[in-house]
Amino acid sequence: MSENIYCGFDLGGTKMLCVLMDQKKKVIFRERKKTRGADGGQAGIVRVIELIRETLVKASIEPERVQCIGIGCPGPVDMEKGIVHLAVNLKWKNVPLAKHLEDAFGRPVAVLNDVDAGVYGEYVCGAARNAHSVAGIFPGTGIGGGFVYEGQILRGKSHTGMEIGHTKITSSDHTSGTKMGGTLESEASRLAIAAHCAKLAYRNEAPVLAKLAGTDLIEIRSKVLAASIKGGDEHVETVVRRAARTIGYAAVNLIHMLTPEVIILGGGLVEALSHLYLEEVKKVVADNVLECYQDIYKIKLAELGDDAGAIGAGLWAASRYGHMSKAELANVESV
Repeated sequence: MSENIYCGFDLGGTKMLCVLMDQKKKVIFRERKKTRGADGGQAGIVRVIELIRETLVKASIEPERVQCIGIGCPGPVDMEKGIVHLAVNLKWKNVPLAKHLEDAFGRPVAVLNDVDAGVYGEYVCGAARNAHSVAGIFPGTGIGGGFVYEGQILRGKSHTGMEIGHTKITSSDHTSGTKMGGTLESEASRLAIAAHCAKLAYRNEAPVLAKLAGTDLIEIRSKVLAASIKGGDEHVETVVRRAARTIGYAAVNLIHMLTPEVIILGGGLVEALSHLYLEEVKKVVADNVLECYQDIYKIKLAELGDDAGAIGAGLWAASRYGHMSKAELANVESV
């Protein structure tokens, strides 16, 4: 008898990732494609379906062996109805993604926010395994947040929440796609960092960065920032550390409001500059959290890397559709 397969998909960031997991929930195959070109409404849906089919073909797995599909998408979603309310980079608004995928594959589909999916993956088999509750802050092009409480993703009746990037954190007038200025995303996302660093490169105050990327915001990516700092661009390091400290204040807010046992730092910026981010966030939290909360939290780096969202989405689907009990979740080995 052929072994059952579980499919997880991550649509966040600059790349789409599809993973296939076996009955032990181990990743047995993965396939990536650039998200760029996946936008434009229906064309994006077609591209998701094509990548899943391509992954199955390359892995030599028959589609009927797939038990369920979980997909993490940027922005707020309706997890019950499988609707993506808003995904700006994909030009999606109120897209019934679950229905499209169920029609294509004849299998149940779970749709969730991409950072929620990543945090859930870390909760089940990553840095926050067996924690009572875990919050995630994932700075990248924007800044996403997620929260898992006793095995459940924190959400509203019809919308996922934890849009921490769109919470106000300074008195600045800088905006990030909304009318409100001074949000976490406008102050500490990679795009915000790149904007500051492009000016440094233009003024010849970041010579290494100027050689690597010039003043092009698209080219000033996480790994380029890390290489710039390693090469001696002190002003770039100052900008990044300031952004990391802002993330630290967001972590303080989360501890005061939701008292997570673990706070996970993830995303491209953290992965490229893990020591810097961990150092700055820990210091800000230690200096500013109320004394009675000093010993109730741990701040950790994500362990699953780029796979976190896809793995978490697949595991959530397996749990939701009866293919994985709470006891089985507790016994999932590290992937």
